[in-house]
Amino acid sequence: MMNVPRHNGFRSWLLIGLCLAGLAGSATAGEPQDKVKQTITEVLAILQDESLKAPEQTEARRAKIRQVVQQRFGFAEMGKRALGRHWRKLKPAQRNEFLPIFSDLLERSYISKIETAVTAEKINILYTKETIDKDGYALVRTEVENPRDLNFEIEYRLLKRDGNWEAYDIVIEGVSLVNNYRTQFNKIIRQESYEALVKKLKLKIEQEEAAQ
Repeated sequence: MMNVPRHNGFRSWLLIGLCLAGLAGSATAGEPQDKVKQTITEVLAILQDESLKAPEQTEARRAKIRQVVQQRFGFAEMGKRALGRHWRKLKPAQRNEFLPIFSDLLERSYISKIETAVTAEKINILYTKETIDKDGYALVRTEVENPRDLNFEIEYRLLKRDGNWEAYDIVIEGVSLVNNYRTQFNKIIRQESYEALVKKLKLKIEQEEAAQ
């Protein structure tokens, strides 16, 4: 069974700083930071929409969140990086099989965690650093403040593709989401097989569907 990556100071990797009550950013934000903020604002608006809070609106609410998230998070790029060197060995058919499964798993996990987290406690997001290089990569660093003084940093690593900034990794308190999955995937593939990994991912999705 696949384990969701965890680390001491934060509740879940898919919290990713979106469970917030307010925003405080730098006065000279660039495009990557603006895009991250925009995504946060849109997701929060959906979660606060009274017309979407009823149980019978669950699927509609999650569909709206999924649409917003897909614009900002490069799940396919995350999947390629998570497989690492194994990605290069896959046949086209295997790649076409893996990416939708991996993306679906992350999206389901993300939506489930953010729906839970946003109702838990008020959190502030401070935008503390932004860097953009000439090769089309950017970093947006945030600090998450909460009432219990358990502050922690979340770093968004983005790349510009077709004019759009997409997050290809999330780093929480120094722990990379992509590296965490790469370690898990590499272990399964080496000890068992790529086919075993796909089977485990499909099982995890089935479990997510049952839980929801």
